[in-house]
Amino acid sequence: MKEFFENIDTQTLIQDYAIPWGLKILLALAIFYIGRMVVSLVVGTVSKLLSKRGMDDILVGFLTSILRWVLLLFVIVAALSQLGIDTTSMVALLGAAGLAIGLSLQDSLSNFASGVMLIIFRPFTKGDFVEAGGATGVVDNISIFTTTMTTPDNKEVIVPNGAIISSNITNYSARDTRRVDMVFGISYDDDLLKAKALLKEIIEADERVLKEPAPVIALGELADSSVNFLVRPWVKSSDYWAVFWDTTEQVKLRFDEAGISIPYPQMDVHMGIPDSAGEESAS
Repeated sequence: MKEFFENIDTQTLIQDYAIPWGLKILLALAIFYIGRMVVSLVVGTVSKLLSKRGMDDILVGFLTSILRWVLLLFVIVAALSQLGIDTTSMVALLGAAGLAIGLSLQDSLSNFASGVMLIIFRPFTKGDFVEAGGATGVVDNISIFTTTMTTPDNKEVIVPNGAIISSNITNYSARDTRRVDMVFGISYDDDLLKAKALLKEIIEADERVLKEPAPVIALGELADSSVNFLVRPWVKSSDYWAVFWDTTEQVKLRFDEAGISIPYPQMDVHMGIPDSAGEESAS
């Protein structure tokens, strides 16, 4: 072993191996660190440009994240190529690994693709009140795989994006105004015109009800046990539930004052009593 080291030409070792490989390593590190700085600069510039154009913050974050990882991949490949590594084989290996991972994570990739569609087409955005994927609530966050909502009773619901895309989406915040659909029934014995006038007074007295489109108050149905009025005022979306609840309360109070009854389903039961001959007589 001692003779082996004595036969090594130190100067040749330094010139043929240490210096060339040292330069390659330094160049690879320089490419990597300078590349990272350039990537950060490019991503930051793109992010500012997209934000200035009024693009949604979620979409901006998603696009810049993809751009960052793609550019970093090029930087890593460029750095490794300086070390003499066959990057072509490496890329092929990564592709094969990606295919294997993709086959084993089909559901996750489905959620990923759905997340991309949600972010690009934006059927709803953060802060919207929606019904989607079997959940109803205010959208807090839209990520690549899931959407997080807060329900009206302050529960957090995390819904897979695939479930949202594969079902109907109802966005209650998409329009500035909404129509409040209400049905109020009165007895067949009550004064029809008086009840309609009271309903009109209640709606006109509420300042939250919009003048245009004009509210609709009409006789909608002669039901089995009641005469039903359709009351359909238009309000701002933010006033929907407040108007619904307040109107329902006012109708009950005003109808009670006017002696107008709000019927409920009733059933008359007639029981037969057997007579002495074994036959039933109606009572």
